[in-house]
Amino acid sequence: MIIPCIDLMDGKVVQLVQGKEKALEGEAPLVMLEKFSAFPVIQVIDLDAALGRGTNDEIVELLASRATTRVGGGVRTPERARRLVEQGASRVIVGTSAFTKTGVNHELLKCIAAEVGPERILLALDSKGGRIVVKGWQEATSLAAEDVIGELEPYCGGFLCTYVDKEGMMQGTDLEWFARLRAATKHEITAAGGVTTMDDVKALLAMDIHAALGMAIYTGRLSLSELATMVR
Repeated sequence: MIIPCIDLMDGKVVQLVQGKEKALEGEAPLVMLEKFSAFPVIQVIDLDAALGRGTNDEIVELLASRATTRVGGGVRTPERARRLVEQGASRVIVGTSAFTKTGVNHELLKCIAAEVGPERILLALDSKGGRIVVKGWQEATSLAAEDVIGELEPYCGGFLCTYVDKEGMMQGTDLEWFARLRAATKHEITAAGGVTTMDDVKALLAMDIHAALGMAIYTGRLSLSELATMVR
């Protein structure tokens, strides 16, 4: 599956480089949603919520009411997960709060899974320099995604794995890393970060890994019409 991404900041659709520098702004959220109408699922990330500086709840709710969405950003409590589901999100992405400084936050993940059901949860394994990063990718943990992915399986229906080293840089991604993750779990995996060419997309799909696409489609490097022919 190919999944276009809508990242929200200050009410606008944006694309960042490695979660820091804003590289571009897209068109209005509903305009982007219409452009992505050929795709069955849209990924929506509330960057303000992820960084703890407010939310874009009204836009998230509007998008979720008009498309099948997986929504992330600032999911730190079972109540927040429940609220996103009530707003219309088909699945909720949990990142930072899934981890403590020393390991997996089992207690919180159990609570979130009990609140909305593990099948509705995608756990974000965002990796930079070989380590999982949290808090808007600003802090590194001591954990490697390959080492904890199996431990996390009971709490989710799949994983969103972002190769932060190349996020937004249009330089390709690390297919070997994704292959190692694929070998480590039978759960659904969605790849993000540096997916730049049609060859990248095809290689991921061949590994039974979904491709979440941002910068490459916003800049026109990847053609939405060509990608739409691959929708299945």
